[in-house]
Amino acid sequence: MPEVRLVGLGKRYGKVVAVNDVNLTVNDGEYVTILGPSGCGKTTLIRMIAGIIEPTKGKVFISGRDMTGVPIEDRDIGYVFQNIALFPHLTVRDNVSYGPRARDLPPEEQSAVCRRFLEMVRLLDKMSMFPSELCGGEQQKVSLARALSSGSKLLLLDEPLSALDSRVRVDLRYELRRLSKELGITTVHVTHDQEEAQSVSDRIVLMRAGALMETGTPEQLYTRPKNIFTANFIGETNLLEGWVREVQGVMSTIELRNGGMVRVAQADLEVGDAAVISVRPEFMFPAREGMKARVGDITYMGTYWRITASTEDEEEVCFDTPTLDGNPLTIGKELYLAVNPKAAVLYPRPEDGIEEAIKLE
Repeated sequence: MPEVRLVGLGKRYGKVVAVNDVNLTVNDGEYVTILGPSGCGKTTLIRMIAGIIEPTKGKVFISGRDMTGVPIEDRDIGYVFQNIALFPHLTVRDNVSYGPRARDLPPEEQSAVCRRFLEMVRLLDKMSMFPSELCGGEQQKVSLARALSSGSKLLLLDEPLSALDSRVRVDLRYELRRLSKELGITTVHVTHDQEEAQSVSDRIVLMRAGALMETGTPEQLYTRPKNIFTANFIGETNLLEGWVREVQGVMSTIELRNGGMVRVAQADLEVGDAAVISVRPEFMFPAREGMKARVGDITYMGTYWRITASTEDEEEVCFDTPTLDGNPLTIGKELYLAVNPKAAVLYPRPEDGIEEAIKLE
């Protein structure tokens, strides 16, 4: 199985830097998602891996081989595009058989490979149909089967689900991971959808403005992100500004701008330092003391109520309560909010402010 290694990889268009000095290794058999907002350079990055775009600087290594000057057809990759790209005049069978036929496999082997991958994507019964006779999810499954039938052990997925309906996206993303692991192939998957990235990845690579911000498992990036941009981009969070008032062992007490006191697990901060707390809505809850707030909005989310409240200094925060217990809160109700100290993450306050730290570009 191939390993992908990017060394100092960059791409510039005139004065615009699309990708800036990326160093990254994707291990054999790993499913890595490149996540980030639109325009952050993630598609440019995967296209440099594929050989569709030539880098301005740096190198791409696949299985230890320098890909400089190697065209896409000689990189031994399967590629699935954002926009479904099938031959409209060919049946499903002929679309999937295209790769084996191009490799000059015997006809019986072409047929066997085609049937194998159509069976894996559960479309064997539609092999005689044309792409126009299939729904969007089925068409993308055919695209995936065609990419896999090429025999490559490296699969590149460029926003493969973005053109599909939400229900189809959910179903197909699990299919992508299942097939990747079942076949033991290395997969690089580009998306801007946080939930998609969290559900399929062994590891997420988060990009912003052409650079890598942070890498880690989905759990690491959600529960203990290393920077404020990651905390804000992946999932939802409340960012609360304050100052360190006390440090006791592994715990710090933070005085918030609105005067509330919050205890959190210690970071490398000292008494008097300006700080920012990141706390997910599910880890904030009504309490007898803490941060005073007033309920401003209540939204039913299925398994929980999303409560939006305003603090005394008009800062907006969100927290969740289970729908199973009903909702004892009403709009306008005053209450105190506390946070789970083990789930909150403490950061030094950015010199340029929170807004600059979390902006997408």
